[in-house]
Amino acid sequence: MLRLPPGQRSFFKAPFGVLFFSLDEGIPTLAGKRVYSVGDVVTARLIDRNIMPDVAIIDGHSMRTPCNRSPAVFPRCIRVKNPPGTITDELIEALDLALADPPTLIYVDGEEDLAVIPLVIAADEGGVVLYGQPGEGVVFREVDGTAKEKAKEMLALFDRIDES
Repeated sequence: MLRLPPGQRSFFKAPFGVLFFSLDEGIPTLAGKRVYSVGDVVTARLIDRNIMPDVAIIDGHSMRTPCNRSPAVFPRCIRVKNPPGTITDELIEALDLALADPPTLIYVDGEEDLAVIPLVIAADEGGVVLYGQPGEGVVFREVDGTAKEKAKEMLALFDRIDES
């Protein structure tokens, strides 16, 4: 398991992509691309607009408040444990499975916020990862070589700990 040390958390506050005030502003940029979503609200809003994410990662919460917008439209759901402030090996394995057989929902028992990082690393170039930036809007991150390198740099800030 990878754990983000408290002293490194400030590096993850800035948007990791282009910040749009609303989802609708960025939708035109999604045409013809694979779409990946992280977060209950972003995922629900995409589905409300008839955009089916290839992979969606949710945890049943929005800003720590229970969120009952779990989409039932996915033909496949993988459940994983991922405590806050971590990226578990189980989550990374689920991402690989989901990316190999879209559309897939990954339902996280814990917190999904940091899943953006391994998702950008594992996803095919040319796709777009969307996630909510609390109080600001929606971040759209095109998956390209630059994004993958930045995600690897971010991952290097984590500590590897024993999951037992």
